[in-house]
Amino acid sequence: MPKEQHPVAVDGGVGIPVPRDGEVWAVGAVILDGDGRAFAQRRGPDRRLFPDCWDVVGGHVEPGESLLEALVREVAEETGWRARRVRRLLGVTTWTGDDGVTRHEADYLVEVDGDLRRPALEWSKHTSYAWFGPEDLPRLKENRGPGEHLVHDLIVRALRDHPPGA
Repeated sequence: MPKEQHPVAVDGGVGIPVPRDGEVWAVGAVILDGDGRAFAQRRGPDRRLFPDCWDVVGGHVEPGESLLEALVREVAEETGWRARRVRRLLGVTTWTGDDGVTRHEADYLVEVDGDLRRPALEWSKHTSYAWFGPEDLPRLKENRGPGEHLVHDLIVRALRDHPPGA
């Protein structure tokens, strides 16, 4: 989705890596509601990577696409919301999936426009969604192995750094 069609504000100091040739990248968006809770969706049980696990909004960067373009596209595809502002880079991680592919992932705190009560999930890929506050964080570790707490840790960081009303 070209930036000029849907401009997205990017706060100063937010790093957006530029992939090198041959690198595989993914992006993720932590989206908070007005009560300071983070959105997550449960991946379907038939998904190749992380089946039946909670995940943030996001996905793979397509060839020729910038990370920002991918982030905007993934938010729209997975929720029906429109990315409005990228507030912060929460981190860049490198991981290897069960498929043996090494990926780099940039995860951001993102503000969106749209009805947060009614996300338009990709029901062929996700089975449910929930809003996670501090008391709900242990659920993010469901069906994850030891050390597989990227989603949990991202949401913890976003909630800690951006309490309600921030």
